Amino acid sequence: MIYVTSDLHGYPLEGLLELLFIAGFTGQDELIVLGDVIDRNGDGGVTLLQWIMDTPNVHMLMGNHEAMLLDSAFALAGSPDEIVMPAQPELAERLSRWLVNGGLPTLRSLRTMSMQDPEGLQRLLAYIRGLRLFEFVRIRNQTCLLTHAGLGNFQPKKPIPSYTPLELLWNRPSPMETYFRDVFTVFGHTPTALYGPQFRGRMLMTETWADIDTGASAGGHPMLLRLNDLQPFYMDSPLQDSDPL
Repeated sequence: MIYVTSDLHGYPLEGLLELLFIAGFTGQDELIVLGDVIDRNGDGGVTLLQWIMDTPNVHMLMGNHEAMLLDSAFALAGSPDEIVMPAQPELAERLSRWLVNGGLPTLRSLRTMSMQDPEGLQRLLAYIRGLRLFEFVRIRNQTCLLTHAGLGNFQPKKPIPSYTPLELLWNRPSPMETYFRDVFTVFGHTPTALYGPQFRGRMLMTETWADIDTGASAGGHPMLLRLNDLQPFYMDSPLQDSDPL
């Protein structure tokens, strides 16, 4: 079985493990995290990143928050408790963008790591640099396309590798937007509650795509989607399904 989740944003590892238990996840299954493991909560997702790196049947895609981290990698040296903006305007803009978007917990954790385990930090950064922007998964007669944020400026005949990082990492589709008819697209990035209170804590599924960001960034819980049968699993109600729009 192949499961996906997204936008963990520093969610406690023990909570994710509980969710995997609820779904019946085993060492024979695969988990794909659709980006945004870091920032906003807890230790900034560093523990989650290390677990993903060290767990053979778990991997992840790039999210916009991982991309912002890489853009601010110059700032990872220094005191965890004293953040000074760089004098160069371009670097200051990069760091400010990351911090405004919840990067402070991650920055502090990685600065601590830079002092205590510099080799571990470099290994973690190398892992993030190697993350892909999208992935195709073929299950039986269904092809699924996985990205962090859907497909910005969608065009049916546009090759997926031609989409820019901006289109794959920062897009927020309209709930009425239609993607491929023969490929089901799964992504996160946009908390589903933004589409209406009826989707708070639940995925939003249309005929051609599913948004599985259920609000862990704001103190909620992530979800799992089993790609084999598009079955969602939640912390409070693992068998509740979401009706397509």
